[in-house]
Amino acid sequence: MKRDHGFGGLTVTPYRGYGSHREAFLMGRVFHQARLGKRIPRRGFLRDLADVVRRIARRGVAGAHVEICLAGSCITVTTDRDGYFDAHLPLDASLPHDRCWHHARLKVSAGHQAPVRTRVEVYIPPPETDLLVISDIDDTVMYTGVADKLRMLYRLFIEKPHKRTAFPGVASLYQALHRGADDRGERPILYVSRGPWAIYEMLETFFQLNRIPVGPILFLREWGISARHPWPRRAEDHKQRMISRMLALFEGVPCVLIGDSGQHDPEIYTHIVEAHPGRIEAIYIRRVDQREDRQRDIQRLCDQIRHTRCELVLAPDSVLMAEHAQARGFISLHGLAAVRRDVAAVRNDPS
Repeated sequence: MKRDHGFGGLTVTPYRGYGSHREAFLMGRVFHQARLGKRIPRRGFLRDLADVVRRIARRGVAGAHVEICLAGSCITVTTDRDGYFDAHLPLDASLPHDRCWHHARLKVSAGHQAPVRTRVEVYIPPPETDLLVISDIDDTVMYTGVADKLRMLYRLFIEKPHKRTAFPGVASLYQALHRGADDRGERPILYVSRGPWAIYEMLETFFQLNRIPVGPILFLREWGISARHPWPRRAEDHKQRMISRMLALFEGVPCVLIGDSGQHDPEIYTHIVEAHPGRIEAIYIRRVDQREDRQRDIQRLCDQIRHTRCELVLAPDSVLMAEHAQARGFISLHGLAAVRRDVAAVRNDPS
């Protein structure tokens, strides 16, 4: 929002790509960004409010051509009605094995406007990856309060990244999962949310400020809000579809799923366990709903998958998740100690 200096115009926002040494997937959006009014100051509350409005009011450019090149392989895709592109790029040449992050080049052409060029990072995990971590965001990593819709919308669109709250111990837990049992790994951590793509930049900044592994990509969705349709489009199967896609890409790699008890994560994840036998090692559910009937529902789900190798852990905090993860060999003792230390520091903070 700030980089256009208020001039607006044709803009492309590529989201971090991901893939294997055989193929890469890249997503992003091409849109017209509204120009900032002359009476709006360059900084302060009015500028922040104007940027929120500009972010929500972005108008996607349909039919734009996006050329993507990575390691000598190129593909051209066309944006959909909302301006989004979703590219599958087969890789003809092998990528270097000594690093996980690579850069793809993008060129966007739309009508008679001058082409827009940019680069985007693509995450390719090492061949020896032993675990895939897929996590929800809202009320799992970051406190959102999805049960209170008005406060949730305020936190999603208006609240600044540095004022948002990460759950205690989340950063150290996810760092431990990323590094693995030997503290030297570079496991992929993917984040899936039903939140809108419009908050992508905010989430990226929030993760960096809180030292949470950014992961290759945030799988959000298009809400499709307009004057005629003021409510988000329904996308009940968004999370399940994206998780199944990741399991197919990282074929044979065991997986851990992390979510919360507030909405439908336990039900979705249990269905994933049944649909992909032997792939899910553990489900960690952060308990944010204290209702007894909800806890009984989750206990029934635990019983439903008891015959599998997957364990569903309903945890009041990050420590219980970390203790189970260490016992299963997912993280190191050093990682567990870091989680305990960070959670204890928050509990002992008188402020």
